[in-house]
Formats: sequence, structure tokens, C-alpha cells
Amino acid sequence: MKYSRHSKILELIEKEKIETQEEIAEKLKELGFDVTQATVSRDIKELRLIKVMMEDGRYKYAPFTPAESVISNRLLTIFAESYVSSDYANNIVVVKTLPGMAQACASAIDSMKWTEVLGTIAGDDTIMIICRAEKIAEEMVNRFNKLANKNI
Repeated sequence: MKYSRHSKILELIEKEKIETQEEIAEKLKELGFDVTQATVSRDIKELRLIKVMMEDGRYKYAPFTPAESVISNRLLTIFAESYVSSDYANNIVVVKTLPGMAQACASAIDSMKWTEVLGTIAGDDTIMIICRAEKIAEEMVNRFNKLANKNI
């Protein structure tokens, strides 16, 4: 029973953006599992689940992957500390960073693996990002402002 519950938890957090233990417990109950919040808490600990930042600045549960997680969090910290401003024209976003930090910030953006980003090009203090559509570019500027204003 425990292993099938663990398997279902991993499946749920892969398919959905689950932010709380209560959400996990609720979803499991909907699927016929008799669980309490304490059981879910133990499962999270046993599965070594962590909370990772989503594109909108909220956090969700994800499996712990040591190398990738540490690198991504460090890159996000570098981004937040180096970000100066951003703006867009059509489907192109231009990000200004502190001098010498554009390549590290572009790497942070790439590590987020946003499907709406076609690619990034970085210079010394400027990044050019090609998005799939103008509306996405506008939303991306808002995301960057939220990320930079968060204490990661």
C-alpha cells in the first residue's frame, strides 16, 4: 500500500502543480487512498520531496535531484542579484544585468526550461530572449520582475 501511495504521489507532483501537503492528501483521498496529513508528511520526507519555484514565483513539490536543484537555485539567486531591468518589443525580451553577469543570468533563464522561450543570447550586461509570441514576451518581463524581487 505504501509503495503504491508513494508512486501515486510522484505521479501527481509530476503532472500537477501541487503546493501543499493538504493538496496531496486531498488528491490521494479522491483516488481512494485513506491518508492523513501526518501520513503525507512522512511520505514527503521518505520520498525526499522538495519545494521548487515555479515561473510565477510560487512553490510546488518536486522530487529532489541534488545536482540539478543546487545549480538551478544558485542560478536563480545569481539572476535575482544581477537583474537590473527588462523590456520587450514584439516577441523579443531584452534583459539588462550588472556588468559581466548576462551569461550567468541567461544560463539561469535556460535552466528554467520554459517552453515559450526559443532561445537566449547573452553579451556582457544584456540578454536577448526570443519568445514564441508578443503576449509571452510581456508576461516574461513580469515574471522576471517577480523573480528579481523575491528573496530566493
